[in-house]
Amino acid sequence: MSGRTTSLTPPAGARPPVRHPEAPAPGEIIGSHYEHCFGCGGGQPHGLHLETRAREGVRVTAEFRVKEAHQGAPGLAHGGVLATALDETLGALGWMLRVIAVTGRLETDFLRPVPVDTVLHLDAEVLAVHGRKIFCTATGRIGGPEGPVAVRADAVFVEVKIDHFIENGRSTEIQAVLADPDQVKVARALEVNP
Repeated sequence: MSGRTTSLTPPAGARPPVRHPEAPAPGEIIGSHYEHCFGCGGGQPHGLHLETRAREGVRVTAEFRVKEAHQGAPGLAHGGVLATALDETLGALGWMLRVIAVTGRLETDFLRPVPVDTVLHLDAEVLAVHGRKIFCTATGRIGGPEGPVAVRADAVFVEVKIDHFIENGRSTEIQAVLADPDQVKVARALEVNP
């Protein structure tokens, strides 16, 4: 990203997103890409354990229950945890495009407090694609999928090659993933990573 601030507004010439023919079917659970991922993995006791589903077009939804371990102020979700939930949901959009992408910029607005034990209903979609940049948006609602918006985010994800993870990740974890005899798990851990 070379230190410049990336605009969250798609530039002239950006194209509409196109759902990949091999994207998960609408309603299908996408599942965790890596069991130790804080956002979607089951191997993190205090993780978010997001369950993300593919939707029509280039869109996903997810649910996240705020636990006591996710508090900032007493009885309320920490803003950083809420931003992480939005980021994780936005990252799952890569499955709809079938690209490997990482967060380039994330701008989050906090509109309402989110109490512990609340289920946050997340909805994310790709707005446009320009070169390697993927422009997307997400909302988090409380009280149900049509409830009031508590948090929202606009983001730019950047398409990368698998080498991004191999060259920058901690070698212990990278080697463990690559050594797994289950090649589907290997591909999934490194294929689409928010």
